[in-house]
Amino acid sequence: MPQTKAIQDEQLFRWLPPLAAHAGPRFLQIADALQAALADGSLKPGDRLPPQRQLAARLQVDLTTVTRAYDEARRRNLLEGRGARGTYVAAPKVELSARLDLGMNTPPPPDGVDFDDLLQQGLAQVLLRADKGLLMTYHLAGGSDSERKAGAKWLEPIFGQVEAQQLVVCPGAQAALAALILALTQPGDTLLAEPTTYPGVRSAASQLGRRLVAVEADRDGMLPALLEQACRQHKPGLVYLNPTLQNPTASTMPEQRRRELASVAQRCNVRIVEDDPYWLLADAPPAPIATFAPEQVSYISTLSKCLTPGLRVAFVLIRDAQERERFLAALRSFALMATPLTAALATQWILDGSAGALLQGVRKEARLRHRMAWDILAGRYSGAGDGLHVWLDLPAYWTPAQLARAADSAGIAITPADAFATGGKTANAIRISLGSIKDRARLQTGLQRLSHLLTQRPESYGAAVV
Repeated sequence: MPQTKAIQDEQLFRWLPPLAAHAGPRFLQIADALQAALADGSLKPGDRLPPQRQLAARLQVDLTTVTRAYDEARRRNLLEGRGARGTYVAAPKVELSARLDLGMNTPPPPDGVDFDDLLQQGLAQVLLRADKGLLMTYHLAGGSDSERKAGAKWLEPIFGQVEAQQLVVCPGAQAALAALILALTQPGDTLLAEPTTYPGVRSAASQLGRRLVAVEADRDGMLPALLEQACRQHKPGLVYLNPTLQNPTASTMPEQRRRELASVAQRCNVRIVEDDPYWLLADAPPAPIATFAPEQVSYISTLSKCLTPGLRVAFVLIRDAQERERFLAALRSFALMATPLTAALATQWILDGSAGALLQGVRKEARLRHRMAWDILAGRYSGAGDGLHVWLDLPAYWTPAQLARAADSAGIAITPADAFATGGKTANAIRISLGSIKDRARLQTGLQRLSHLLTQRPESYGAAVV
């Protein structure tokens, strides 16, 4: 017997639980309910969903809330529109791997931002306004006037007004770091860094024939007295520091320590490379070290770590003109230029405000993910609630290598502390990255598996993990 329209209409809402007053944004509650209904079979691919106005009326919320919920569900690949026929549950996309990546440090998908639309609009504006031939030919290293002006605007929240001619546009922070090492040091020179630091500097030093020496640090960062001692002992070519939401420890160096290290650099006449990819993601970070010793510090700010990895553009602030020329000569030896199309897109987004909107979306999503990590990892979480990663101290019965192997068996990728060690004792810890898993539900699964592992002992995890 055919179903009545009332019964059919009611079935459109069968998946929807009541919204809770204190359970977070309502649009996320709706999207989460959709995802849960798919997981438990209440909804199946091909099921039709209620029109947005009907759902808004049913839930007694405004239409914008439902629109945001459906947009979020589309971002999770849960829904698909079929024109006038309505909105339907999407068929699942084929996963090539069930591996949950907590190892790669990348920005999460931006909350409340349609990235696909932003990309399409940005590229359309670039192609509309730019000379197509210039987008597909060689450019001089260092960036065009407009690209450097965009860099100055990007750095404005960090430094205030910046002279655009003091900036160099690079194809990513790693290229900038390698060029600075080449420009400021000689083969065989010593570079100083903290005992636990970004592995890219260790790799670059090794490949370029430089020696990396660790200077002890406490919870506030590198110790000024020991830096001064190391400068006098080793006569280093440069000091590498990552002071804001440090990779991997997620600690932020306080202002007083920054001032003290800047003072040591001035007294010892040593250069500092300040690699600061996360400053704009941090909650009220101190001023950069470059503020306190502008002539001693080369400052790197990259878009890849706070907007999206594919935007391989970094801005390097170098105050001294001769040093900029040495840097450009070093950069040209292995990377002639930033890709013109990518640099043009970065410039367009910065100047029209899209980059700022994308940054805010990444910040919001990162904070949501930190709250999730706080809830799941309970007393083991030691993050500050911002940035892209968490440094997790392990119980004594686990070593980082043991846990990495156990996590791998459980389908999780993590990064053990020895990947970041530059010398001395290796911390009994791992880094967890919160952005590389696009879907929040899958991130939750990965964190739950890891939390379960941490409650087991190495000798028993194989039997305990399913």
